[in-house]
Formats: sequence, structure tokens, C-alpha cells
Amino acid sequence: MSEESSKKDMEESAEAGELTNLLQVEFPNAVTSFHSHRGDETVVIERDAFESVCSFLRDDSRCSFEIMMDLTAVDRLEMEETPRFEMVYHFKSLTHARRLRLKVHLAEDDCKIASIHHLWKAVDWYERECYDMFGIQFEGHPDLRRILMYEEFEGHPLRKDYPIDKQQPLLELKEVEERHTYGRDS
Repeated sequence: MSEESSKKDMEESAEAGELTNLLQVEFPNAVTSFHSHRGDETVVIERDAFESVCSFLRDDSRCSFEIMMDLTAVDRLEMEETPRFEMVYHFKSLTHARRLRLKVHLAEDDCKIASIHHLWKAVDWYERECYDMFGIQFEGHPDLRRILMYEEFEGHPLRKDYPIDKQQPLLELKEVEERHTYGRDS
């Protein structure tokens, strides 16, 4: 990377972008930090404002984030940072042709956040996966249960402190209660 492009990236990351400025005006106590890199903004907000900020991002015409592209969690245990967990949401506005990364920090002993399933239906399985792998509780989710691991699985395998050699209980086969067929003939 050239010295000029590196300097430009550093200057850009120190400046608040248009969305960051808008969020700071609309939610003055919610934005805790931010940065921008090559036009993509990242905003870290307080957990208590999360649901309101998401609703604003979807509904306000200056934002119009129609798509919640994905979400994940980061276990920062080995980074020795607190709070331990970081939720990361990626939004896309087709109207304004831009993206936004929204982050929320969660303490290990209070690992919960509001579900945004009612705002973007596509978030359903993403939240379930995050719950299954990291143990993060999504308050208000209509069906928060495991999606990748079986119900009797003990622990959350993507946590940094999950024992790699942990033995899980053996299960007997269960009968399938109901069969759903999808396709033209259903």
C-alpha cells in the first residue's frame, strides 16, 4: 500500500461519515465510537438504544436500510477486551446504495440483546444460530431454540472457553412427528 493511500485511509477513519453524523444527532447518547473505511461506516452503539436505532435505520427515508444482510458475534476473550462479546450487524440500503456495520458490546454476565425479528424477518435464523453457537439471548425472539446443534447439546461451541475435547451425550434416534414436503407437488 502506498503512503498516500494509507494516509487517506487513516484520515477517512477519523472522520464521521454521513450515517454516523445522522445517528449522533438522532441518538446523542447512543453512539460510543465509530470509524469509516473506504466508504463503509462502522458505528458502535449502546445496547439500550439498539432496537430504536434499528427501527430508525429501516424507517427513516435518510437511511432506508431495507436489508439486514447478516449478523454474527465475536468472542473477544483472547483479546482481553471488555465487554467480552460484540454483536455485529450488516445492513444494506438499496435506495441509497450503501452499507452500514452496527456493533453492540455485551457483557459476559448479561449476554442478551433485543431481537430485531419484527423489523427484518430474515434475521430469524441468524439470531437462532448466534444463540446456538455463542449463547447470546435475543429478547423477544418468537422461537429462540437451537438451529445447528441438537437440543441436548451442552454448551455453545464458538465460545473461546468451550473445551475442544468436551464429550457430548449420545442420543437415541427420535421418531419424526410430522413431515413437511416443499415443492410443486406439496
